[in-house]
Amino acid sequence: MSHPTLEQLNASGPTDFASALRSLFETAPPLLDALYAQRPFASYAALIDTAEGLAQSMSLQQQVEVLGAHPRIGAAPTMLSAASLREQGGASTVDTELAELNDQYERKFGFRFVVFVNRRPKTEIVSVLKERLQHSRDEELATGLRDMFRIARDRLATDA
Repeated sequence: MSHPTLEQLNASGPTDFASALRSLFETAPPLLDALYAQRPFASYAALIDTAEGLAQSMSLQQQVEVLGAHPRIGAAPTMLSAASLREQGGASTVDTELAELNDQYERKFGFRFVVFVNRRPKTEIVSVLKERLQHSRDEELATGLRDMFRIARDRLATDA
């Protein structure tokens, strides 16, 4: 997927700016608004670095909202962006164990499980989810945000 030029991105209005970012990461309003205010960007890599820094400095409620914008691992294919669908391995049926672990994770931590899938099979993601359920809430919040921007960097490199 091609991205608008930086000149186009930096000059775009909020709606077009949000659309351009969807190819890299799903944006919740707090992150989108903060990023939009930071324009112009020298590169897409700088934009992702800025987004990560902004997300890390947000309130807990805003960080949870940022993670919540990311699609649920194993979500129904109709709920996924094209990039997420490709990364999660296509339109397979949601595995029951993965769905149950996602529910458990969200009940325990109060936010969405985000992981850098990188074309790993769902069985491996189940193992990762089980391990991460043993972490503290603070560890998981930091890990989820870090992985969200690892995904964006991978998408940028893949789409370049």
